[in-house]
Amino acid sequence: MIRIKETIVVEGKYDKIRLSYLVDANIICTDGFMIFKNEEMLRLLSRLADETGVIILTDSDSAGFKIRNYIKSCLIGKNVKHAFIPSLEGKEKRKEKPGKEGLLGVEGMRDEALIRALTLAGYETDEGKKEKITKTDLFRLGLSGGKESREKRKNLAILLGLPERISAKMLLDVLNVLYDREKFFELF
Repeated sequence: MIRIKETIVVEGKYDKIRLSYLVDANIICTDGFMIFKNEEMLRLLSRLADETGVIILTDSDSAGFKIRNYIKSCLIGKNVKHAFIPSLEGKEKRKEKPGKEGLLGVEGMRDEALIRALTLAGYETDEGKKEKITKTDLFRLGLSGGKESREKRKNLAILLGLPERISAKMLLDVLNVLYDREKFFELF
């Protein structure tokens, strides 16, 4: 598994799942065209671009390029890299029929194609040994698994300038990019 310093931005959850088998990195989903309406997500991506840099990895169809170009235009002057997958005809296994343009997306790419795309984008390795924040830490702080966890996450998100509706899993991923464990606990 490759450890990548940058945050990787993909279109959907299946892209994220597919990529997570190959890389140890923070992976953020745009939820497709929802990125056009999500100011909080754009602020988060801007912050992540400043902290770690981002690699945009979208499908090679016209929708993927629209999303890529929109994000790029919102992050002008930030640390943004682009990973491109080849335009291959086909359909993903979970789908009944091919997409509108008949091209495979990120989730349908072979391991080698995804690794090559990230390599050509010039990813940086993250071999640092910083101690990570864990799911158990979030649970102990009441940020997951409890009656008021959602409200506590929302309050923390507001305090840290993150999207208010952030899930416990995404919060954990983002916190591990922005803080080491020791710095995180200093917040409390």
